[in-house]
Amino acid sequence: MRRALELAQCAWEEGEVPVGAVIVLDGEIVGEGWNRPIISQDPTAHAEVVALRDAAARVGNYRLCRTTLYVTLEPCPMCAGAIVHARVDRVVFAAHDPKGGAAGSVFDLLPTDERFNHKVRVEHGPLSEESSGLLKDFFRHRRQQQREERQTS
Repeated sequence: MRRALELAQCAWEEGEVPVGAVIVLDGEIVGEGWNRPIISQDPTAHAEVVALRDAAARVGNYRLCRTTLYVTLEPCPMCAGAIVHARVDRVVFAAHDPKGGAAGSVFDLLPTDERFNHKVRVEHGPLSEESSGLLKDFFRHRRQQQREERQTS
């Protein structure tokens, strides 16, 4: 999760919402990603999807069985669907997403939705305070920039 937080910082430096993700297979990182929808002009370029793409390319298979995805923010419904289709075994997320989380906060797609043909184990907690703090600081900074821009316009 510490590496995912480092990647979240990369997102912030690019002006993106600071979310980072890593995929681990047999104790080694096989995929990394951070939020990039603005810079890549791709609405699907969430940290989890970028990490899934990276891992699939490195492993040579779109199915990522026996992997764990560590992400600094609870996955959204789009990412939850990608995680299920990739057959990720476990997701560990740091901060809850009370506006769009799909691992129990708003939706419960990953651990309990019986309509999917693959079940994903979900854990919450590691570095949650650090991740939440990073997100809060980012949005506080963004609001301050917007206020300053309005004042100078």
